[in-house]
Amino acid sequence: MPCGSQPDGGIVRNGGIMAGQFIFMGNDAIGRAVDAGMRCAGWTRAADVSDAQTVFTYFATETSIEDAYFETDGLVKRARKGTLLVDLSPSTPAFARELSAVATVNDLLFVEAPLVVMQPARRDALAAEALQCFVAAESAEALEQAESLVKTFAATVLRTGSCGSAQLAKSACTAQMAAQVLAAAESYALYTASGAAARAAAVPACSPLADQIVQAIAQGQLDSDYSVEMMFGEVGAAMTVADDENLILPQLEATMHLLEVLEVIGGADRGVAAVSLMYLDEKASAEQGLDWTRAAGLFADGHDHAGHGEQGDYADYDDDMDDGFYFDDYQNPGNPFGFGTYSKN
Repeated sequence: MPCGSQPDGGIVRNGGIMAGQFIFMGNDAIGRAVDAGMRCAGWTRAADVSDAQTVFTYFATETSIEDAYFETDGLVKRARKGTLLVDLSPSTPAFARELSAVATVNDLLFVEAPLVVMQPARRDALAAEALQCFVAAESAEALEQAESLVKTFAATVLRTGSCGSAQLAKSACTAQMAAQVLAAAESYALYTASGAAARAAAVPACSPLADQIVQAIAQGQLDSDYSVEMMFGEVGAAMTVADDENLILPQLEATMHLLEVLEVIGGADRGVAAVSLMYLDEKASAEQGLDWTRAAGLFADGHDHAGHGEQGDYADYDDDMDDGFYFDDYQNPGNPFGFGTYSKN
């Protein structure tokens, strides 16, 4: 998205919204994308929350969002009246409605605007043309303002209705993406196990997204600014939405455990195509910087979800999934590490 010639600090019109000062809190990679788009639109970074007309947030877990908004020195306390709060995080409809209600009581404007990464295998997956955003709010004024601003760093912005609806749409997209990412990695693993990895990328995938993942794996392009850690947070949020509706989604559960193990063994900062590394044997994984010994006792304390469970974010979902589908499913006496080992027995 090209920048105009307006110098930093200049006041320009952007879709009817007067440019001013903004601030971002949360994930660094998302912050860089927001910063680039907003600066192109003539906005400048505020020195403090109290100076900003607009505050963007993106955190991977609900606990982190709560801390940012509700702590003693959080956004609700520090933001001046009339400030627009735009949360780009994956969350739940119930939590989005809670944030909206608290914002209203404190004379703030709140918009839920979860980001959707449409091309997750790209190295620059957070480029504006590769981002989509769902937006919803109770305030028509807030929605108009946020829609215009989000368009500075996300090419597609879709209104979904009342507060909570954007997070539901995001969770539905997450469920679809998780299925395709995992299926693509497993299809490539089949070719590799058959000694035909070179042919994997030549066979048409069943969807454009799955094809992106297969091509990335085949080219060894396993790094991206959309990381395993970010996808893990999104899947966890979608699982919580399902749990709130008393719905069990085994495929999403399986994806989350796979991502969790990948995080623990050293893949948190890799791109999502690095899921394919989980199907290698221990030696091949080690060559990619992964250490399976780190996962030996991962679920010994009751399936803690790599730190999320202790905060209560996604732990309840496991209470309904007592079928034993956990790390010990992938162990065997001869070689206790590596999904590749499991797949050959």
